Amino acid sequence: MTLPKPGVYYFPWEISAGQVPDGGALRTFGRLCLYDVAQSRATLMARRGSEQHQVLVCTKLVEPFQAQTGSLYMVLGELEHQEDGGPVLKARVLTCVEGMNLALLEHAIGEQRTYQQERDSRP
Repeated sequence: MTLPKPGVYYFPWEISAGQVPDGGALRTFGRLCLYDVAQSRATLMARRGSEQHQVLVCTKLVEPFQAQTGSLYMVLGELEHQEDGGPVLKARVLTCVEGMNLALLEHAIGEQRTYQQERDSRP
């Protein structure tokens, strides 16, 4: 039995812009702005500059969980496109990370990407 891949970090604005391929494991973050327990759906929101970006999350595999609207969450899962064309992230892990420094997280993701690109470009 093989374990699922750890998940590549993507920013919420990359997901909402359709820059992420379907099916692969990914990690992202955002503030919980809506949770619909009847439909097992949560909406995470992240701000970049003056724009707000939403990520729709299917929570069936992580329920029950204590939803804290307004708190920062990190999610690990697989991205799929719905019939209406919008992406939905099927969560395997959904963790409240309130208090995490988002600026440092974004910087760390950028550094990780730079390292991966340098490593992959070596002969």
